Formats: sequence, structure tokens, C-alpha cells
Amino acid sequence: MIALHTDCLLFQLVNGESIPCSSEMIAVEIVGGPDCPLEPEMLRHAAASVFHYFKVELERETVTVGEFSLALEKVLHHLGYTIHAGGSDAEIHDTDLARLIREAGGSLELFFFPRLRDELRVQLRASPRIVRFRGLRGCVKQIAGARRWSSRCEQLQDQIVDFLRQCMNQEAEKPGCALVVE
Repeated sequence: MIALHTDCLLFQLVNGESIPCSSEMIAVEIVGGPDCPLEPEMLRHAAASVFHYFKVELERETVTVGEFSLALEKVLHHLGYTIHAGGSDAEIHDTDLARLIREAGGSLELFFFPRLRDELRVQLRASPRIVRFRGLRGCVKQIAGARRWSSRCEQLQDQIVDFLRQCMNQEAEKPGCALVVE
């Protein structure tokens, strides 16, 4: 297998194909749009910051086009622009549980569960079709302080999934929204 260049992310397309792109390649594609109301330089910087977020902060090598466009939409919204991300992936809101556990102070269950509920609420405000939480196994091992999977990890995994189901039943306003925990 060929190694991915350090300045690239793999973008997963709807058809399952993956394309390596750098932040400059993304900005060129976006700026190339004929009806783009934004200044090209502003768009380049916004795309580069979203690229950095996925590549460096989340340490991901693969991102879907929908995830990237949704994150870019949020950045542009904070800059005062109203742009809607297109694509079929825009209705899937994805959360990395490793990020939540870092934000919750490492390995304390006491802080993790309220943070998890808050994240679910934030995701549900956008009325997505699917709310997805990734990295359950690694998150559980970190909270449990385990190097290997154990019965404690199994119990904690079930507890997290049950907690998310209960929160989803209480918080979801849109009846067709699905919860995926992987």
C-alpha cells in the first residue's frame, strides 16, 4: 500500500471511492465554483483551517465529503456567511468519542457522561437524519484504564450505549433520526 502524503487527507465520496487531497486542492475546487459569493482568499483560509482540524486535531486520515463540507459550513457561518453544505452526507452528524473524552478531562466517567449528553443535544439541534458516534472501543478502554478488553470494558460499553439510547429517546424531536454507535 502506498503511504499517504503528510499534507493530504483521503476524501471518501458517496460511491465509496477515496481521493487524496491537500488543503490547496480543496480550496481550488471550492473557489472554482461560478456562483461563489465569498472572496477566494477567505475561502482558502477557511478550507485550510477545516483541513487542519481533521488532519491535526482529530488525527484523521479519512474524511467524507459531507463531514468536510458541514465543518466548512460551520466555520463560514461563524465568519458571518450563510452557506448550506450540499451532498447526501450532510444529514449525518458525526462525533468522535476520543475528542469527547479529551474534553471531559481524560478518563473520568463523572465528566464524560454529561459531556456526551451535551454533544448529542448539539447534534440533534441540526435535525440530522443520522447521529453517529465513532470510536466507542477506544473510548471505553481509556475510561476504564484498560490495555486489553475486559468484562469491565464490556459493562462500560453497554452503559454508554444504553445512556445514548435513553438520551436519544428523551431529546430527539425528529422521530426519523437514527443513532449509530461504532
